[in-house]
Amino acid sequence: MINLKSVSHSYNSSYTIRFKDWTIADGSQWLLLGESGSGKTTLLHILTGILKPSAGDLTMDEVSLYKLSPKALDQYRGRHIGIVFQRPHLIKSLTITENLLLAQSLAKLPEDHKRIEEVLESLDMIAKKKSYPNQLSQGQLQRVSIARAVINKPSLLIADEPTSSLDDKNALSVLELLMQQSALNQSTLVVATHDKRVKDAFTHTYELK
Repeated sequence: MINLKSVSHSYNSSYTIRFKDWTIADGSQWLLLGESGSGKTTLLHILTGILKPSAGDLTMDEVSLYKLSPKALDQYRGRHIGIVFQRPHLIKSLTITENLLLAQSLAKLPEDHKRIEEVLESLDMIAKKKSYPNQLSQGQLQRVSIARAVINKPSLLIADEPTSSLDDKNALSVLELLMQQSALNQSTLVVATHDKRVKDAFTHTYELK
């Protein structure tokens, strides 16, 4: 369970964004919808432990995220929050397997090759496990980004604008993958976007005005 309560954030003391309270049940799938400038990125950064809000509290499974020390917060994020960015954040000099091993290592988890194979298999990417990022197509890179986000079985899976540069067919395909993976890994899913095409795919929507 994730609870966002009385959260607001101020920039230079002159501009404050206030967010309505939000309770996210375990395993639910949400669309975070908002136009550019509505505060979507700020809220995403608060949800992922990157930005401490000026006021209010964020709890995940009864852990108050911003009461953790910076080191404990980094470790918590590595183990419990998976992020799919707009563009793949992969190290070009490492193979796909090595990138996923690094994600385990940064979360202070033991190397688990079986888990890596399981995730790559579920995304139909096992044949590319020894490939380097520059040897993959854009679609394959997106699948590896999803693999990296779910490798540590996060409680929360967040995708930031995953469909913004895609046509209708590919946008639907990426959404299906994210929903599949969140169900498979028993992760809560939050997809942040301004792309209203994807609205019908979700039963739960948190909209910023």
